[in-house]
Amino acid sequence: MSQPIRRRVIAGNWKMFKTIAETRAFLAAFLPLVAEDRNCDIVIAPPFTAISAAVQAAARSNVAIAGQDVYWEKEGAFTGEVSPNMLVEAGCRYVIIGHSERRQFFGDTDETVAKKTKAALAAGLTPIVCVGEMLADREAGRTENICRTQFHGSVGALTPEEFSRILIAYEPVWAIGTGRTATPDMAAAVHRFIRQCAEKQFSAAHASKLRILYGGSVKPDNIQGLMAQEELDGALVGGASLDAKSFASIVKEAG
Repeated sequence: MSQPIRRRVIAGNWKMFKTIAETRAFLAAFLPLVAEDRNCDIVIAPPFTAISAAVQAAARSNVAIAGQDVYWEKEGAFTGEVSPNMLVEAGCRYVIIGHSERRQFFGDTDETVAKKTKAALAAGLTPIVCVGEMLADREAGRTENICRTQFHGSVGALTPEEFSRILIAYEPVWAIGTGRTATPDMAAAVHRFIRQCAEKQFSAAHASKLRILYGGSVKPDNIQGLMAQEELDGALVGGASLDAKSFASIVKEAG
């Protein structure tokens, strides 16, 4: 049985950066740079306030827009939260769920990640579900235990059909915003382990089709080495996605 070709995804997570005006300016500069790049899926996750502007600016382009988080209820007295249907109405096609910063600062747990993922799927969004270990876990040799626990506690609760519609992003938390990057071999080893978790929980077919992105100080100068690993199906890019030329360079190298 031949290995399925997994289409790469390059996603930019802007976090709490860029106003509406800055979003429009970025896309005006970025879209022409990647207009001919059709070898990977390009996703940008602006802050909630700039989603509509990003959707309008990226209309009829090869760039899709994502939310950075979502709540699992359709509506209700949940001050400050945004529902899956609200993201869909605003024009989002993807949503990032369980990012390490959401876990670290805002109380996301494996259980809430599972709820958010199911709700996002029910609304027709494609979740990018994040897993990854802290520095202390890496140094103590607990990387696989942490990733296994996060996998089973969140996406492990999905049905096989639901699981077939998600992406996973492996984020070694110690490499986010620190300038430290997991070596391509280190990243590939964890991606391979996550794929093994998927095979055990679901099936070999589900595991072979699962797209796993790497996130952790991805830059134009290291993307080529990372993408040379067949286990890496793309990248979730932070700081380097804030500059149009930098992000376009990553997209081109990944393609």
